[in-house]
Amino acid sequence: MADSSRLVLTPGDLHRQSDRLRTRGPVTVVELPGEVEAFAVTWDATLRRVLADPRFVKNIGHWLAWSEGRIPRDWELASWVVPENMLTADGDHHRRLRGLVSQAFTPGRIEALAPRIIQIVDQLLDQMGSLNGRHVDLKAALALPLPLTVISELFGVAERDRAPLQELCAAVFDQSLTRSQAAAAQRGLQQSLAKLVAHKRTVPGEDMTSALIAACDGTDQLDESELIWTLALMIGAGYETTMNLILNAVHALLTHPRQLALVLTGHYGWDAVVEETLRWDPSIANLPFRYTREEVHLEGVVIPAGSAVLMCYGAAGRDPARHGATAHRFDLHRDDASSHLAFSHGAHYCLGAPLARLEARLVLQRLFTRFPRLRLAAPASALVAMPSLIANGFSELPVTASPSPLTPRYGENGRVEEDVPPEGQRSA
Repeated sequence: MADSSRLVLTPGDLHRQSDRLRTRGPVTVVELPGEVEAFAVTWDATLRRVLADPRFVKNIGHWLAWSEGRIPRDWELASWVVPENMLTADGDHHRRLRGLVSQAFTPGRIEALAPRIIQIVDQLLDQMGSLNGRHVDLKAALALPLPLTVISELFGVAERDRAPLQELCAAVFDQSLTRSQAAAAQRGLQQSLAKLVAHKRTVPGEDMTSALIAACDGTDQLDESELIWTLALMIGAGYETTMNLILNAVHALLTHPRQLALVLTGHYGWDAVVEETLRWDPSIANLPFRYTREEVHLEGVVIPAGSAVLMCYGAAGRDPARHGATAHRFDLHRDDASSHLAFSHGAHYCLGAPLARLEARLVLQRLFTRFPRLRLAAPASALVAMPSLIANGFSELPVTASPSPLTPRYGENGRVEEDVPPEGQRSA
C-alpha cells in the first residue's frame, strides 16, 4: 500500500517531479516502482555533501531491504543496482575498475577522436539532406547514431551488432517495461556482451574490449562478471547520455531562439550551450543509489542505516540556492553553468564527460551551420518524454528547416507566438 506522505516517482515528466521534490526540501522520502522506499537528495549543496561523504556507499550489500529479500530480484530497477561495475563499486574496488577503463578516455585519445566524429556527423547530415518542408526525427537521424557509432567503434562492436545491442541497452532506461520484460532485457544484454567478449578473445583488435580482456586474462584484475557489466556501463551509458545531451541542447535552442541567436552571431560558443544544457536539462535526472553505512542526520532528516539514497541531478541543476532566482531558465548569460553536477562529483565523476562534451559541441556546431533555420516540427508541449525515471530525454524530436527567412519564437506553452527577423537583426 502506497504511503500518501511520499512522492511517488513515475516515468516521464521528470522536471515537474524534480520541481516538486525540490520544494519538499533537500532530503525527502520517495516511492519508486514496486513501492520501494528511498531518500531523495535534491538540493545542490546537499547532493555535493552526499557524493563526498564516505557514509554513503555504492555497495548494495548495505541496503537492508535488498539483503533481507524484501525487494524481488526481478525488480524493475534491478539492472541499476546489481551489476558489478564502477557504478556500484566503492574504494579500492572502484579505483581498480576505473583505472582499467580510464585508458580509453585520456585527453589525448579523446581529442584524437575529433576527426572521426566530424566525419560521422557530416555523413549523417548528408543523409538528412534538405529539410525544407520535410520533417525528420533528429533522434533517429543524428542524436542516436552518432554516439552509438563512436562508442561502438571505441569498444569494437561490429556494425551488424549495434542495433540489437542498442535496443537492449535502451531497455535498461525504460521503466515502462514489465518486470519480466526488464529481466529478459537484462539477460539479453549479458548474453550479447558475452558473445562480444568471446569473439574478441578469438579475434582481438585495437579496441577497448580487447584491452579489457587482456587485463582480465593477463593479470586477473577483472573477472568475467565485472568485464561484462563494465562493458554494459560504458557502451550503454556511452551512447544514451550523449544522445540525450544532444537532443536536450537542440530542444533548448529551438525553444529559446534569442539564445540561439546569441550563439549564431558569435556572442557565445557551443561549449556554453553544452554546459547550460547539462545544468538545465541533464541527461540523467535521477541516479540510484547510494546506501547509508550508518544512521545519518542530514539537513534535519534522519536517514536510517541501510537506506537507499537517490541522487536527483535534475532537481539540483535548477536549484535557485546554487544558480539564482533564474535557475529555471535556459540562459547562456550565467557565469556558473559549468558548476553543475550532471557528471556527478568526486571519485565517481563520469569518465566519459570529455567525450560527451566533444561530441555534443561538434554536432551542434555542424548541425546549425548546415541548418541555421532549424525549427521544431511540433509544439514543444506535444513532445513525448522518454518513459524513464533515470534518463531525461525525448522519445523523438521532429524537426524541419523552414524555407522562410524568419525564425519562430516560442512561448511558454511551446507554441509559436511570432516570427522574429534573422539572427543578429534584433536584440536578444
